[in-house]
Amino acid sequence: MEKKVRHNYKNLKIWIIAMEIANDIFEITSKFPLEEKYNLTSQINRCAVSIPSNIAEGSARTNKSFSHFIDISLGSSFELVTQLIISQNRNYISQQKLEEMEYKIEEFQKMSFGFLKTL
Repeated sequence: MEKKVRHNYKNLKIWIIAMEIANDIFEITSKFPLEEKYNLTSQINRCAVSIPSNIAEGSARTNKSFSHFIDISLGSSFELVTQLIISQNRNYISQQKLEEMEYKIEEFQKMSFGFLKTL
């Protein structure tokens, strides 16, 4: 049976950057049109919150289970990029802001893939 190792998620670089992404996203979506409040804005915000939340939830599990939660977090990050591209296509965000967020999310993804190798 695999031993549970509790990771202090607040000290994990992947959680820290995931929190930065979530905060950036809330700032971005606060400027979206009101008619998107219960549609794209809500979807993007929930997706962004899912990324650090899954890292935190998985941190108290076994390494195998933690890996699964990081996989979910990674999936949410790819989903988020897609939603940001849709937002840019709808002219809710600039190309520059899209590229900035894509870069930050790609950094999160690289770090997460690296972290998974250590579990």
